[in-house]
Order: sequence, then C-alpha cells, then structure tokens
Amino acid sequence: MARELITFEVGGQLFGLDITAIREIRAWSPVTRVPGVPHYVAGMANLRGSILPVIDLATRLGWGGTDPDERHAIIVVDIAGKSSGLIVESVSDLIDLGDAPLQPPPNASDYSFIEGLAPIGDRMVLVLNLSALNDENSFAGGF
Repeated sequence: MARELITFEVGGQLFGLDITAIREIRAWSPVTRVPGVPHYVAGMANLRGSILPVIDLATRLGWGGTDPDERHAIIVVDIAGKSSGLIVESVSDLIDLGDAPLQPPPNASDYSFIEGLAPIGDRMVLVLNLSALNDENSFAGGF
C-alpha cells in the first residue's frame, strides 16, 4: 500500500508523519502556559473554540526547548483519538514512499518514538510514532 508523508524539521533533523494522521497545519500563534502539565507541553491553544494541547516536539525528543517565532508551525495531529499540536521549525514537503517499507531504526527498543527510517535523496527521514509521543514510558531518560 502506497504511503505519503508530510516532512518537517525539528532540531535541524528531517521528520515525517503519515498524511492520514494530520488534521491541519497552522501558522505559529502563541500558546497559553498551564501549570501542572508535562514539561514538554508548551501550553494550550484555541482551535476554533476547542482547547488544543501543544507539544514542544524538540523538548519531547530530549533536544532542549524551542523558542518559537513566526517561522515555526503547529501540526495538528490525532494522538490516541485526541487532537494535539506539535511545534515544528518548518514544514517541508509531501513525499510519496510508494510501497517501499520503512527501515527499522538500530536498537529499535531505544527508539520507540521512531516508527522507521526512510531514505529520501541524500537525507534520512525519521518517521514518528505518534502513539509513543503520548506514552511517558516510551522515552529513556525520564521524558
């Protein structure tokens, strides 16, 4: 079955998400910080009257926080049946993987947040596992 990915950058690295998981891509807008949420939740945003938690993807991946500005975007996805936003540096391209399978990451148990790797030209796309983003036990180092 052919698979299409939206690619985007976080921390200078190219990531991909299956296009079917994406509800929309929004321009950056400030979020409201909320106490008591996990450290990787940047805050909450108003999505046409609904409250949307916004995850700082760089923080979630253990790469330090993002200081977002107007060049950043929020990718709205469904994680475990709930909408969440992901802060990304930039949205790149729509790519068609065709029927090519994803390559497994080395030591797959250490990379539960990565579904697989896709070589695209001279770059490697890390395909995110969205369900792992919602699982506190998916990340080493206490994320």
